[in-house]
Amino acid sequence: MNGASTEAKWYVIHTYSGYENKVKTSLEKAIENRNMTAYFFDIQIPVETVVEVNGDTEKTIEDKVFPSYVMIKMIMSDESWHVVRNIRGVTGFVGPGSKPIPLTDAEVAAMGIDLGGEQTQKPAETKLAFAVGDTVKIESGLLSGNTAVVDEISADNTKVRVTASMFGRSTSIELDIKDIKKIG
Repeated sequence: MNGASTEAKWYVIHTYSGYENKVKTSLEKAIENRNMTAYFFDIQIPVETVVEVNGDTEKTIEDKVFPSYVMIKMIMSDESWHVVRNIRGVTGFVGPGSKPIPLTDAEVAAMGIDLGGEQTQKPAETKLAFAVGDTVKIESGLLSGNTAVVDEISADNTKVRVTASMFGRSTSIELDIKDIKKIG
């Protein structure tokens, strides 16, 4: 690293799994403590809102779009590179060898980051608590209380086809996702 780029660009930092928020907080403190706010402009962890459905229970959660990665808008210099690299939980910048490569504006936009620095909000995605092959409990209807195995989930995540045992025989039934709950 020699000299400094005069223009702030977005870079991607690789972190240990689950350290994204700790890295962001530690970076913000280090930048403030070292009085380097002129080099750093924004730090973001891209997330998406997901509605997790399990039976009649819905829970809204935020999922990291790129686990183990943090986006940072900064002016690259020896000093700013050193601050980022020495944060606990940071494994390095994304790029060949030790040379960080800035993202293009198109790459930044594709990641859900507005070039002004605000994260763009997409509509919430529905995520089911179960998948094909999982054992579930039927919560309502004729086979209420029985267990079944998920065979198929509709493309719009509203219906499931399960196989349950009825009178000693396997029976395939289509149910609403709210009619079943994952076991365990």
